[in-house]
Amino acid sequence: MSETRYTKDHEWVRQEGDHYIVGITDHAQSALGDVVFVDLPKIGRKIEVSEACAVVESVKAASDIYAPFAGEVVAINETLTADPALVNQSPEKDAWFFKIKANQADDFAVLLSEADYKKIL
Repeated sequence: MSETRYTKDHEWVRQEGDHYIVGITDHAQSALGDVVFVDLPKIGRKIEVSEACAVVESVKAASDIYAPFAGEVVAINETLTADPALVNQSPEKDAWFFKIKANQADDFAVLLSEADYKKIL
């Protein structure tokens, strides 16, 4: 399995070839509670680092999903629009939100390691 990196905003990022898969952590989905709606970015959208580019809504609250780095959205997980509860069931595997092609390949390396992410929890 490829390396997973994290943001301080509780997103996880995993490299897949020259693209990066983005989702929210188990900690984030647990804090949100039962997810009832997911709004995904459009394919082709150019996003900047830390830009809110998706939204996840639960019975408790709505939360923005932030871009881990600048790039272009190249794919979205349309399954989440039909089955938003998948975020609670499989947050760090099947419930990825979008894939991004980074403007700079070294942006991935500056994200938090698993050990560093666990420290901020």
